[in-house]
Amino acid sequence: MLHKLVFGALGAMAVMFSSTAFAQGTATEAKAMLDKSVVAVKADKAKTLDTINKGEGGFLDRDLYVFCFNSGDGKLVATGSTNPASKKLIGQDARTLKDAAGKMFGQELYDAAKEGQITEVSYMFPKPGTDTTPVAKISLVTRVGDVACGVGYYK
Repeated sequence: MLHKLVFGALGAMAVMFSSTAFAQGTATEAKAMLDKSVVAVKADKAKTLDTINKGEGGFLDRDLYVFCFNSGDGKLVATGSTNPASKKLIGQDARTLKDAAGKMFGQELYDAAKEGQITEVSYMFPKPGTDTTPVAKISLVTRVGDVACGVGYYK
């Protein structure tokens, strides 16, 4: 009896975690996360960028995460993504990023980042996880002083 109970509980937990692991954030949630990051960067930029890089403080939720780059040299300074490949991009010029179709979405993100304005940039990008197939993604981006931050959601 205990054996069946334990396996039943483990099975239920597996279903729960598998459904939340693949849950997808919405455009509204992405905008709310971006708004939160703007307030936080204005309050304490260094602490916020560190918190984003740790994936803490509400800057990482399912497939939504904040990323930031310098508005001068374009270098990526923070990403809340848990993907090790994304973490390797820190220090790289975001303007050089292109999607699988060859679209220079990094330059578009850089050009779109305007103080006090949120702009959408569409491109193809893999979802977090093991599947590297690019899918449609829209990132909302804005400028906050000398950094630009964005949050993307998948269509």
